[in-house]
Amino acid sequence: MTILADVEATLAHGARWAESCRGGEVFALNGELGSGKTQLVKGFTRAMEYAGEVTSPTYTLIHEYIGGRLPVYHLDLYRLETTVEALRLGLEDYLPADGVTFIEWPKLIAGLLPGNTVHVEIEIVSLRERAIRERLG
Repeated sequence: MTILADVEATLAHGARWAESCRGGEVFALNGELGSGKTQLVKGFTRAMEYAGEVTSPTYTLIHEYIGGRLPVYHLDLYRLETTVEALRLGLEDYLPADGVTFIEWPKLIAGLLPGNTVHVEIEIVSLRERAIRERLG
């Protein structure tokens, strides 16, 4: 477990993931609303040298960040109710993809995730601090 002291630490943690990614990686981000899932993706995309804005895809469901070192695909399944809905989005195109895929609220598709998925659990410790746990597979 790692304690992230503030938003800047969360951004930096996401940026560290970018150092070893070569494409095809999938990150399953679990945590309640406001826990920092999108901040991790924002830190990652900055480290991938993507210059545009990074926001939560809660309403659009998928954001594609193209133009950095690798494409970054950011999915948010919070508003979906069934696995069929996720498949209709073209989910299989992102598992794995030519770039790196981040999935917020992945429980709906847990059985479809590749074996090398990095599962990330984020817990709100205090107003600023977050506890993060990562496991492979």
